[in-house]
Amino acid sequence: MSDSRPIPSLLYFAAAFGAGGLLSLMVLFNGTLAIYGSLLFASWVPHLTGTLLAIAILLVLRPRRASTFRPPLWAYLGGIAGGVTVMLTSATMNTALALSGTIALGLAGQVLFSLFADMRGLFGLPQRMPKPRDYLALALIIAGSLVLIFLGGAP
Repeated sequence: MSDSRPIPSLLYFAAAFGAGGLLSLMVLFNGTLAIYGSLLFASWVPHLTGTLLAIAILLVLRPRRASTFRPPLWAYLGGIAGGVTVMLTSATMNTALALSGTIALGLAGQVLFSLFADMRGLFGLPQRMPKPRDYLALALIIAGSLVLIFLGGAP
């Protein structure tokens, strides 16, 4: 059987790559905030800033609703997951893992959970069994994380 998925455009790759760069900056900034405050402070500052920016953008652009249907209640849990993620990455960035180890292990956790969500069809996703290349990608990410953590950095 051939894979009939459309090939994503270069714009999508650039956007995903840019989002990864912004994520690294976010972790760095939040980790720095955690040094001068607390993990809770490092989580509240970016969320409050993002909320204020989102409100300002909504007031200026006044976009119409894409749909009249309401999202499922579980969709609102993203804010809780985001807050916990900020606190955990802020805590680990200031350890021996440093920024690169924190981001690399975070990526491994995202891939692992996404494979699990695909297998189970969680959150309305179509159920899909991972292919051997998916497991290979996860193994390479974990191996790269270990190289960054144990062999990288200053002696």
